[in-house]
Amino acid sequence: MQAIRFSAVFLYGSTGETIVEKSGHLNLGIPGIMCIGAVGGCIGANMAFGAGMGAFGTIFIAILFAMLFGGAMGLLYGWFTISLRCNQNITGLTITTFGAGVLGFWGAMMGKDSSYLLSLVNAAKYFYSPMFGDVGDNWFSQLFLSYGILVYLALVIAIIVAIVFKKTSTGLSLTAVGENPAAADAAGINVRKYKYVSCVLGAAIAGIGGAFYILDYQLGNIEYIIDSLGWLAVALVIFSLWRPAIGIFGSFIFGLLYILPSYLINSIQLSLADQEILKIIPYAVTALVLIVISFFNKRETQPPAALGLSYFREDR
Repeated sequence: MQAIRFSAVFLYGSTGETIVEKSGHLNLGIPGIMCIGAVGGCIGANMAFGAGMGAFGTIFIAILFAMLFGGAMGLLYGWFTISLRCNQNITGLTITTFGAGVLGFWGAMMGKDSSYLLSLVNAAKYFYSPMFGDVGDNWFSQLFLSYGILVYLALVIAIIVAIVFKKTSTGLSLTAVGENPAAADAAGINVRKYKYVSCVLGAAIAGIGGAFYILDYQLGNIEYIIDSLGWLAVALVIFSLWRPAIGIFGSFIFGLLYILPSYLINSIQLSLADQEILKIIPYAVTALVLIVISFFNKRETQPPAALGLSYFREDR
């Protein structure tokens, strides 16, 4: 159950990054964007809770703020990499550094205000409370119906994105932009628009993941490891072969790998050295999986052909 709940962090991040990469942009700023989204979500949740807006209003405003904060960083990334043609890797890493710094600064400032922290913890109850209420103790209800609304929202978003990619002209056009922007441009597709929208929308979705981690998984307690989870979310995009539907399964695997060391540490007596070794399991397995995937040369296992390459119409 905890693995399924925790997997939402990775699913939001990987779904958002998949949208961005489908347009041909590699946004390594997703970890930082998730940090910024966490700040925005907490600010929104605290404002709405303090205004007495109730469960629906608090959740809605928190999601809106997380998306706005994350989307703003996606727009900044898009401006640098699409309009100015800056290096995508450097731009993304800069955003990640900035986002982690903002989260650390905001957390340190808010940590001095006990009333703010208490309000945030109380607001978080709306997020981690089971969406379907008291569902009983049977295994089916506990396994599938006992999570907060943001867990189910992550699944809904991933499924919708998967359907859009495979079944709609918009998804096919976005895929064309990521594969060959010059050909897509010649076919009448507005390459610039698709790239900007994908960068902003993908970052907005990733921002919800950061807000989820604090408001749901951490029960409203401020935590600073969101950027490390963001890197795993980026790796999950490769693991899922740029397919959000596979990403749902992959996010559960990543969540299980991340939860497993803590479960083993609490269940059996281990030395400090053994505990630290167990904590690197999710990262080691991730690296191994990525190495294995790199050996496959089939087209369906490869990233978009134009991934990481800037495009200007004048270069055609």
